Amino acid sequence: MKTRIAASLVAIAAATLATSAQAQWAPSKPIEFIAAGGAGGGTDQFARQIQAAIAKANLTEENVVVANKGGGSGAEAFIYGKGATGDDHKLIFGTSNEWTLPLVTKLGFQAEDLTPVAALALDEFIVWVQADAPYQTIMDLAAAGKENPGKLKFGGSQSKDVDQTLLRQIENATGAKFVYIPFKSGSEAAVQLAGNHIDANTNNPAENVGQWRAGQAKPLCVVAPQRMAYKEKVTETMSWNDIPTCKEQGLALESFQMPRTVFAPKDADPQAVAYYTDLLQKASETPDFQNYLKTTSQTARFMTGDEFKSFIAADLEKSKAQFAADGWLAK
Repeated sequence: MKTRIAASLVAIAAATLATSAQAQWAPSKPIEFIAAGGAGGGTDQFARQIQAAIAKANLTEENVVVANKGGGSGAEAFIYGKGATGDDHKLIFGTSNEWTLPLVTKLGFQAEDLTPVAALALDEFIVWVQADAPYQTIMDLAAAGKENPGKLKFGGSQSKDVDQTLLRQIENATGAKFVYIPFKSGSEAAVQLAGNHIDANTNNPAENVGQWRAGQAKPLCVVAPQRMAYKEKVTETMSWNDIPTCKEQGLALESFQMPRTVFAPKDADPQAVAYYTDLLQKASETPDFQNYLKTTSQTARFMTGDEFKSFIAADLEKSKAQFAADGWLAK
C-alpha cells in the first residue's frame, strides 16, 4: 500500500512539475518580429515601437529583432509565417490585410494558416493633400474628382488593401472618380505627396506627420465619428484635434479604422501564445508606447482571444461584401 501511495505521489509531483514547466514557457533564442510592410511604413514603425518598449522595460531576456517582408502587399510576411509552422520564436505584424489579402489575390496562404495573438491599436485614417492644394474640405476634393474623373491621383500603401478600400468608399459616397497609385508603404506615399507626384493620399497619422510638420502636406479630414482626442500642437497652429471629421465636412462616411495585429505561426504552442499575449500587453502599457500612440493619434485597443477572433470574423464579412461589389474577389 505504502509503495502504491509513494508511486502515486511521485506521479502527481511529476505531473505538477511538468505543468509548471509548461506554464513557465519562455523563449530560448532571439524573437523575430516580421513586419508585413516596407521599411518606414506604419507596420514597420509599429513593430519597432513594440520592440523598443520591450527592450527599454526589459520585458524579456531574449533579444527581439525586426525584419521587413512587405512584398505582395504584405503577403510575403504571411507566407513566411505559414512556412514557420510550429516555430514559437516568430511573430508576424500586420493589419487586417492578414485576412483580406486572400480574398482579393490567389496566394500561398489563407487567414487560418496563422494563429491570432492580439490586436494592439486602431489606426485612424486622414485624407491628405498637397500643402498648397486649393481644396479646403473633402467635398472640395470630391467635386474636383467629379469634374475631372480619372485625372486626380490618390496614393496609398499597396493595391486592394486598406488605403484603396477607403478610396473606393469615398468614391461610392460622392460619385467622384480618382486614379489610385499603389506604393510599397504609406511612408512612400507620403513622400510622393510631399514631392507633388500625387494629388492626395489616405494615410494614417503616423505615416504623414513628418510631412505635415514640414509644411509639405495638409490634412483635410479624419474618417472617424469624432475628432481625434489629442490637443497638443503638432504643427505651430494645429493639433490632431483641430482636424475636422469628414462627416463634419459633408461626407456620408462616418468611420474607417485599421487594426494593428500580431499573429504567430500555425500550431504555435498555446503556452507560447499566452507568453506573447502577456508580453505584448505589457509592452503596450509602457509610457513610451502610450506616448507613441498619443503622438501618432492612434486609438489604444488591446484585443486577444475570442474578442480578437470575433473582430476578425466581423471585418471579414464586411470586407467580402465590399470586395464583391467592387469586383475584387479572387476567382
